[in-house]
Amino acid sequence: MSVIHVQAPGLFTTVQDLGREGYGPMGVSLSGAADPVSLRVGNRLVGNDEGAAALEMTLLGGSFLFPQGAVVALTGSDFGATLDGTIIECWKPVEISPGQTLSLGPTRSGARCYLCVRGGIRVKPFLGSASTHILSGLGGLDGRSLRKGDVLNIGPVSGSFHHAAITAQTLKCLAPRKILRVTPGPQSDWFPESSQRTFYASTYRVSEESNRMGLRLEGDPISTSSGVGEMTTEGVSLGAIQIPEGGQPIMLFVEQQTTGGYPKIANVISADLASIGQLRPRDEIRFEKVSWEMARSLLREMEELISG
Repeated sequence: MSVIHVQAPGLFTTVQDLGREGYGPMGVSLSGAADPVSLRVGNRLVGNDEGAAALEMTLLGGSFLFPQGAVVALTGSDFGATLDGTIIECWKPVEISPGQTLSLGPTRSGARCYLCVRGGIRVKPFLGSASTHILSGLGGLDGRSLRKGDVLNIGPVSGSFHHAAITAQTLKCLAPRKILRVTPGPQSDWFPESSQRTFYASTYRVSEESNRMGLRLEGDPISTSSGVGEMTTEGVSLGAIQIPEGGQPIMLFVEQQTTGGYPKIANVISADLASIGQLRPRDEIRFEKVSWEMARSLLREMEELISG
């Protein structure tokens, strides 16, 4: 079996696939790739199923030795990758010869880069997924981020490899957004018109305290209507934007708690969830309200681009 030797893990590198759906009632959130679009495209480029497990690197990439060689694709943000010192491009399949080392540095654009390998990363699944759930220490490689000296197994491959490609126009259309489109949240009517105008007109900065559980935003505070009491804890969805005491929004993400007791003013649409995964601390974002029909249309457009 082919393997990858981790010579340097990077800042925060984990094994991720498309996550584990259906376990919210058990208190287990989706987890999975923070930027699932990049993961899916990367897997298609190397001939894998879209949901095959890959490495997700955050802000600073690692260094990886391939003793038996491999076919890989780097997608997501540009981490300045080199193969034995030679610069290689993202969003293209690359053949690595036995004994070569792939090295990545600090990000030059967004937050996360994906290393997709033909055959996928082979780890023991937990609840049907290879994804690492850091908060609970489950899945991935021993439920943790990678360390120097780790050895990762690559899954078996069959048949010959045919180089795939993605057009520049498709990449442009799939590029992360800083204006996130949202639909109204279940408690949107708790917020007076003045608060909603503030929310949609303001620019928010991503806090240093953000992580895969949620992104804390800093900006003009949002208040609910006077006289509104505490709400009963209820299930929360990926991309929900909660307004806690103090009025600074929290955008729930892939390792979110499965229930919450703060009112939700809006929810990021499915087509823009991958953009959240590319936000770095201190990035600035805004929100744009769209209709339910538009949200569905944008998701269809995205799916057509990925599958096209």
